[in-house]
Amino acid sequence: MDEELRSLTERLRSESGNSPAYGRLLATDDLDTLAGVLTEPGQPLWARELAAFRLGRAGDRRAFEALVLLLNHRDPPRCASAAHALARLGDPRTARAAAALATNELRVAYALHPVRLLTELRAPEAVPALITTLRRRLRPHDPYRRVALACVEGLGELGDARAEPVLTEALAHPALAEAAVHALARIPRQGGARGRIPGQHS
Repeated sequence: MDEELRSLTERLRSESGNSPAYGRLLATDDLDTLAGVLTEPGQPLWARELAAFRLGRAGDRRAFEALVLLLNHRDPPRCASAAHALARLGDPRTARAAAALATNELRVAYALHPVRLLTELRAPEAVPALITTLRRRLRPHDPYRRVALACVEGLGELGDARAEPVLTEALAHPALAEAAVHALARIPRQGGARGRIPGQHS
């Protein structure tokens, strides 16, 4: 059992009170049984999460809607598990959904895992969404520092020259400056050296 599955099963075992239903869902290899949990009324959240996670890791796209809802959940461990499963689901809708969640300013408090998922997916939607989200986080007194930092790190990992202007702006923010320097250094230089990055010491 890998670390992601171990973490999820321990958390959901506790939530379920280690019920027999939990044991059955964990043990079954029948994807139809797992998918049924997502459509049957009255199923507890822990059961839906376990079923969606296992379906997602199996590449069964019936998990998509449930995993996207969990990706934007107020509970960070649920978001992290959903992001892990979505990255392995292989559904072409995933990047669009993650970009929509990452750029939804009404839900920015829950944008951390959508941002990280976009970076992992490396889809065409990733760079524009991370640029948009980071630019909003550069406003004075913005409280979502972890989201901003994830955007900076993600844009560095993606290494796309379109991110250079917003990463240069991020240099002026002490909490982001060091990560922004590293991110800018990972963007391939075009047309010769860019010269010294503002704020970078010789």
